[in-house]
Amino acid sequence: MSAVTTAAAAAAKAANGKFRLRWPHYLLIASGLLVLLSLVRVIDDAEPVTSSGTVSAALRLAVPIFLAGLGGLWSERSGVINIGLEGMMILGTWTGAWAGYQWGPWIGVLAGIIGGALGGLLHAIATVSFGVDHIVSGVAINILGLGLTQFLAGLIFDKGEAKALGGGPRQSPPVDPIATLTLPGLSGGKIGDWQSPDWLGSLEGRHWFLLSDIAGIVRGLTSDMSLLTLVALLLVPLSFLILWRTPFGLRIRSCGEDPYAAESLGVQVYRMKYAAVVISGAFSGLAGAFLVTVAAPLYQDGQTNGRGFIGLAAMIFGNWRPGGLAAGSLLFGYTDAMNVRGGGGAVHALLLFVAVLLIGVAVWQALRANRLRAEVVTDLGRREVRNAYLGAVLSLVAAAGLLTWFLLSEVVPGELVSFTPHLTTLLVLALASQRLRMPAANGLQYRRGEAR
Repeated sequence: MSAVTTAAAAAAKAANGKFRLRWPHYLLIASGLLVLLSLVRVIDDAEPVTSSGTVSAALRLAVPIFLAGLGGLWSERSGVINIGLEGMMILGTWTGAWAGYQWGPWIGVLAGIIGGALGGLLHAIATVSFGVDHIVSGVAINILGLGLTQFLAGLIFDKGEAKALGGGPRQSPPVDPIATLTLPGLSGGKIGDWQSPDWLGSLEGRHWFLLSDIAGIVRGLTSDMSLLTLVALLLVPLSFLILWRTPFGLRIRSCGEDPYAAESLGVQVYRMKYAAVVISGAFSGLAGAFLVTVAAPLYQDGQTNGRGFIGLAAMIFGNWRPGGLAAGSLLFGYTDAMNVRGGGGAVHALLLFVAVLLIGVAVWQALRANRLRAEVVTDLGRREVRNAYLGAVLSLVAAAGLLTWFLLSEVVPGELVSFTPHLTTLLVLALASQRLRMPAANGLQYRRGEAR
């Protein structure tokens, strides 16, 4: 019976033309990308591409994007679109800095969570209770968060003791940083009074193919990591376990798929939506608190710099799942770190990297089109074949353009370097759009007892 079931599942998979990736496949893909990145680093002599400094900066820049995206994931899994992540982050930065400079960074983190949660509560009241359009409410939250924090900064930080400590109308007094960890024995950490040798740093400095790249990446992930960064990384498996392995998470996801069916089974839909949106705001507030306790030691006007929107893009790239969201956040953080650490020379090496990836995409699309052409008989299938061929051609054209740019230049202009994270956002969403599936009832208005 088991063999028959397995054969039937394999046949169904072949009939649908889909192949489900498992963890071994993801590890194989990651290994191939690492080899390609190392090869590009050697060819273009761009050491910052895999240096420990770039990896450490990428992780630090990715965490607030991930936390904001995680907030969006919780909200949208319950069926409430949340584009107010940016405003909730801004509330988290101000409340985190206000409490942090007075009572310490961890109290600031807690205050940032509360500030973001209040923004989430306001969004829940507007969308769940009063039925306000989710987009309109999110835009209002963004405007309110920006205006309110600017007003409060001038009212509180520019007077009295706060001003004497370095505050002003556009910034707070400094906040003490959160402690960091370094792995002893490999990355030069300390155990008591003993300073361990930096084996990974020594190996990274030899600039060997692949080995030095692996050493740089591992050293970047194990050196001077903030405790709050470690907490953020633990939220990936925790969110997955809660949303996909607990009755509470199942109720939240059922509200995002079909709230009326969930209501018929006894789920308190309003309560679940409120809980999810408030948790969403809390994660966004935590992202804001991270900015004022780890990324920079104070609140500054405009320091979120659109990270809430990039977090929303990372959530969509990750197909509304924590693992994919984490991967998308690391991608955006890495491109931002290349801008900060490597500049035009390092981004120039990425031109070759992306060109090779696009050639691979073109080959995959062409093979997929050939396979589909032998299977389909409907007009919809023929359209899918044409789209696959078109995708292959466009990928080849883009690869040829990037390869030409790489060969005819030595650095990327600074204006384009600063735009790299936002350009990456657009490209990733364009390439990933065909495989996305958001919750079925996301953004739809729900009223108790109105099932049709």
